[in-house]
Order: sequence, then C-alpha cells, then structure tokens
Amino acid sequence: MLTDPEFKRLLAVVAQRKHAARNRLALMLSHLAGLRVGEIAGLIMRDVFEANGDVREQLRVRAGIAKGGYERVVFMSERLRKEIERYREAMISNHGDRDRPLLLTQKRTAFSPNTLCQLMGQLYRSAGLDGASSHSGRRWFITQLAHSGVSPKVIMVLAGHRNLTTTQRYIDVRDDMMRAAVELL
Repeated sequence: MLTDPEFKRLLAVVAQRKHAARNRLALMLSHLAGLRVGEIAGLIMRDVFEANGDVREQLRVRAGIAKGGYERVVFMSERLRKEIERYREAMISNHGDRDRPLLLTQKRTAFSPNTLCQLMGQLYRSAGLDGASSHSGRRWFITQLAHSGVSPKVIMVLAGHRNLTTTQRYIDVRDDMMRAAVELL
C-alpha cells in the first residue's frame, strides 16, 4: 500500500509523462473508487457521464466488465468526480460518442486489461515504487476505508467482493497505523 508521500510522488511523475491526464485518471479510478484494472479498461463514456455531459455521481460497473460477471454500483467521491472533469477538459477527441472507451491507448483504441495493467506497472516503477502493481490502488482504497472506521460490510460491497474474508485480505497494516491506533487509548 502506498503512503501519502509515495502517492504524491507517483502523481508528480505521471504529470511529467506523455498522456498524463489519461494515466492520472486510470490511477485515480483505482485509488479513489477501488476499481479493478479490467473494470477501468472496460469503462465507456456513458458509464461515467450523463447524457447531458455531467459526471455521474455513481457509475454502474457492467456485468460484462466486472469480475465474476456481477454488476455493481460504484459511488464516486467529489474528489474523483473532479478528476473526471479534469480529464474531460484535457481530452482532445470527440466527447459526443458515448459508447467509446473512457481511456484510449496511443493508437486510439480501447485498453485491454493486460495492457492497462502493464502501463500501471510502468508508472509505479517510474516513480520508484517497485513493489506496486495495478492492484495497489484497490488495496489502498480498501485499507483507507477500513482505517477510517467504515463498516466491513460496506467496504465489501464497494469493492465488489462476494465474501468478507476476501475484503479482509486486502487490508494492509503499517507501523505508523499501529502507532496511531494505540495513541487513541
């Protein structure tokens, strides 16, 4: 799980690279919504934007892109909605095609889950985060919620897990977290 300084470093590195807006949004969808890389790769414009162009308050992960084929609702924080707005403003292409992929490769095609996974791995390595992967954002999302006192059942549903033990395996613990916990006493 990334620390706050590591996450800031990652975003700073991404900002200096080609396709910064697209890459930043991919990372934000992972970190701020807990989406799986395959779900991010499968998003289309209509999943994120209303017909009038407004950013949705929640998106529905369609069964066709969800792990296990189980559709779910993902609530988007105001911070994530602002990130999506920021991305839309940076996009050069036509906003009108609601069935086009949200994120496009350099060749203007949809990402496969594998190519997006590889891209995210490259971004983490570029920031000097060798142990991180495309799943690191999802792990961060689940851990942050757990350490913020959110109900395990709510986290399980937000993560799209069918079993609470799966969700529990995602929760990381670091020394600083344990130190802060005992200071509450």
